[in-house]
Amino acid sequence: MPEKIIFVRCAIKNQKVREDFERMISSAEGFHLQKSNPPASCDLLILEIGNDDLGKEFQLIHSIQTSGNVREIFLTSSRLDPDLLIKALRAGAKEFFPQPIEKDEVMSALLKFRERKESVKLVEEKKHRGKIIDVVGSKGGVGTTTIAVNLATSLIESRDSLSVALIDMNLLFGEIPTFLNINAAFNWGEVAKNITRLDPTYLMSILSKHPSGLYILPSPTGLDGVNIATPEIIEKLLVLMRNVFDFIIIDGGQSLDNISLKILEMSDHLLLVAILSLPCLTNIKRLLWTFQKLGYPQEENIKIIMSRYHNKSLISVKDAEQSIKKKIFWTVPNDYPATMAAINQGKSLFSVAHGADITKNLGELASALLGKGAVQKPERTFLSGIFGGERRK
Repeated sequence: MPEKIIFVRCAIKNQKVREDFERMISSAEGFHLQKSNPPASCDLLILEIGNDDLGKEFQLIHSIQTSGNVREIFLTSSRLDPDLLIKALRAGAKEFFPQPIEKDEVMSALLKFRERKESVKLVEEKKHRGKIIDVVGSKGGVGTTTIAVNLATSLIESRDSLSVALIDMNLLFGEIPTFLNINAAFNWGEVAKNITRLDPTYLMSILSKHPSGLYILPSPTGLDGVNIATPEIIEKLLVLMRNVFDFIIIDGGQSLDNISLKILEMSDHLLLVAILSLPCLTNIKRLLWTFQKLGYPQEENIKIIMSRYHNKSLISVKDAEQSIKKKIFWTVPNDYPATMAAINQGKSLFSVAHGADITKNLGELASALLGKGAVQKPERTFLSGIFGGERRK
């Protein structure tokens, strides 16, 4: 059945009343009468009460509601005493139908239920859930921060309406403020110390806003707040940020402590950054083995990014893929002058070298992560001089 169908189950002993309800439900558009045995979960349960011990009946209603198997309960009874009506309302029943039932009342109640369900579904569909992209280096010095920073700014440049946050999880040696020339007043150590205050208002008050529109949360510059942070605190922070931002880019550095593992567990994508060197490939194999043992991230969510790529490398992309037994998702061209110019000026590549191949490349990576279909292909393109003949699907 389509999701828009509303499943209704009747638990009514009086045969005549049950048949009347079933006939009305069957005639109502979008409703489906459920006659499973044993009873299955449903959207709406119509329950008859007043035939047995009322205490036990209302205990049953409470149990049904707390089970999560029923969205709403309608009650019907041949008894009309006020005490029964009060108890029905207190039990959380949305409707109460005295017997004999009136068709207009039942049909009106069904229509109202459908409207409530559709409004709840609309709210749930609009509920924000941003994506977390964890950028992790296979070793130091492979360009992890460069890719994290410029991926974040590329996401904003690719679509004006996107909200993007960048978090620096490099303990003590975070360089994002230097890369973007900002003087941040707060860091995630402040969050750890004030976790009870964490809400959207407090979060936005401690984030630094870059001229590009990027929101930044640096790492502590000393030990202040580092030892207070726990996986539970970081989880609470990321859950909140998911409700505020479309993308949360994390510069994860190279550590694999408990906090890093929690971030990995929550991430939608892990970008594992490396260069075409034997030490990096060895580390990638070790990390992939570790992730497999942990059970997360899922294999399809791990994307290998080869940084500082050039087509004259002694190790080809094909050789690397055979070594690590996994396809390389993306290669970022080697452009030392443009990269260092951006870092030394405290600006993004988009600002310093807008037309450079590396800037276009990271823009295409952002598009690929947005699901716009940008995929590096083996055919020769305007980047073929950098990518060379080793490109693959």
